Amino acid sequence: MKRPRALRPGDRVAVLAPASSFDRSVFDQGIIELRTLGFEPVFDESVFERSSYLAGSPQKRAKAFRTAWKDPSIAGLFTVRGGYGSAQLLPLLDIAELRCFQKAFLGSSDLTALLICLTNHCETVSFHGPMLVNFAKQISGYDRSSLLGCLSVPKPLGELAPDGVEVLKAGEASGMLLGGTLTQLLASLATPYAFSPPDGYILLLDDINERPYRIDRMLTQIQQAGLLRLASAVVCTEFLGCDDEEQTAKSILLKILSDFNGPVLFGFPSGHTNRPMLTLPLGVRVTVISTPYPRLIVEEAAVE
Repeated sequence: MKRPRALRPGDRVAVLAPASSFDRSVFDQGIIELRTLGFEPVFDESVFERSSYLAGSPQKRAKAFRTAWKDPSIAGLFTVRGGYGSAQLLPLLDIAELRCFQKAFLGSSDLTALLICLTNHCETVSFHGPMLVNFAKQISGYDRSSLLGCLSVPKPLGELAPDGVEVLKAGEASGMLLGGTLTQLLASLATPYAFSPPDGYILLLDDINERPYRIDRMLTQIQQAGLLRLASAVVCTEFLGCDDEEQTAKSILLKILSDFNGPVLFGFPSGHTNRPMLTLPLGVRVTVISTPYPRLIVEEAAVE
């Protein structure tokens, strides 16, 4: 996997809106926080465009992404929010062009479509982490240590053992961390931009506000597509809003993963979380360990 250059204080970072439109006040607060981190956020007026529930047309959003990716003065790409729309950019991006550059790309939720493109199809490390909607909340919205540890330090991030993580299945396994929002992983299948992990990878799963039966259906498809068979461990986020009076997301995961031969953790605060969001590097080797306490160890540097 190719690694982007480590971000340094004063670096220019592009702010993009590849998916849904957003509230301007949240955008402005997020920009202030990026400056507090020492970066120089740059954007053009197209980021504020709206087309119904989208942040402008697919063509304009794709153009903004390609322009920032090729611009030698831009060190990294940050995003405003998820929602919907990232997959619309994929046919408008040039994979060969993307492979010519290595830049830090940070996002989660609907941005999983672009994370898959960069990690699986461009073989470039990317980052499952906060967006401007998280930065706007300052330290309550994101974990600054893991963010800067991933993006700005050319050394392995090391151990992540946040409070509240549960062990659904015990064990220890190592592999390349890949994945993201469950809905987007499935939406990619049977397309030229499909999630296609290597054997032995560590599967990161996240989602929000899905009914338990929908979680069941999606996990069943993941299983039938062979993606669980390839995985050596599964790291689940908190699955906020995915419980009802009868079942929980955790109970569904326990059922579907009952025969899974590897460790399974639940409650990792990355992606959709009400806690400070952890940044996780995708495309690097990690180890998942369940005892004596659940933890994920990032064993390779994500940047150089």
